[in-house]
Amino acid sequence: MTATTVLTARALLLDMDGTLVDSHAVVERIWRRWSERHGLNADEVMKVVHGRQGYASMALLLPKRPMEQNHAENARMLAEETADVEGVVPIPGAPEFLASLRGLPHALVTSADVALSTARMGAAGLELPDVRITAESVGASKPDPEGFLKGAAELGITPADCVVFEDSGAGIAAGRAAGMRVVGVGPQAAFHRPDVVVRDLRAVRVEGVGGEIRLYVG
Repeated sequence: MTATTVLTARALLLDMDGTLVDSHAVVERIWRRWSERHGLNADEVMKVVHGRQGYASMALLLPKRPMEQNHAENARMLAEETADVEGVVPIPGAPEFLASLRGLPHALVTSADVALSTARMGAAGLELPDVRITAESVGASKPDPEGFLKGAAELGITPADCVVFEDSGAGIAAGRAAGMRVVGVGPQAAFHRPDVVVRDLRAVRVEGVGGEIRLYVG
């Protein structure tokens, strides 16, 4: 029998891809084509791209290329990703999890831009939180903590009182750098040392009690 971990918070900050939305199929399609165009090993590329904005992944993979080229190609890829939602589905438990957060402080903090996050959440049939920190909101990609810190500020909650839900190494590192506790979602999350790991969101129960959020995880 799995033990249950109880966390208390005043706000939750939620990643999108891999945490609320399973977009693995389209991410694989887009980035494997990109790898082929640039003569890179696609399996190695896939180890880098999750959780980061595209231009930041490109900067790591093509370190000698001018950053303006990365930004230009990233814009084209974002448009391509926004148009391709085949196979985009909710992470198990995500609809119920988001429904349980109605009326509680929470925000989406994603490396996707507004168009892509709207398309993917819509394709997965998920409700968009009122507060959203997207690629347009920040100057630095995860693993920089800027997005999570902005999410906390938008909600008016101190970072130490926030809990992050993330799946990727870059995202988990960003949450920890922001001074927040992190719930890792999915089997790969365990490799990046979050505070607690769940296979999917069916293992999370949320309870609002007197201005506090209680999370029963496991």
